[in-house]
Amino acid sequence: MKTILRSDELNCPSCVSKIEKALTTLPGVDNATVHFNTGRIEVEHEQVDPERLRQAVREAGYEARVSAF
Repeated sequence: MKTILRSDELNCPSCVSKIEKALTTLPGVDNATVHFNTGRIEVEHEQVDPERLRQAVREAGYEARVSAF
């Protein structure tokens, strides 16, 4: 599965690594790619609730919303 999240709070390149790390440490997440310029966060995963993905981004210190899944 692929879920797309969006965040308007990406204001530094270190945000990318923090969010990618927070997402890829979740069980069932295979890959996470954060696009700094657009605020798009692409997550490839098994059966992970999109709300749990959003919560992981929040726990990393950023707000995000689910755009598509």
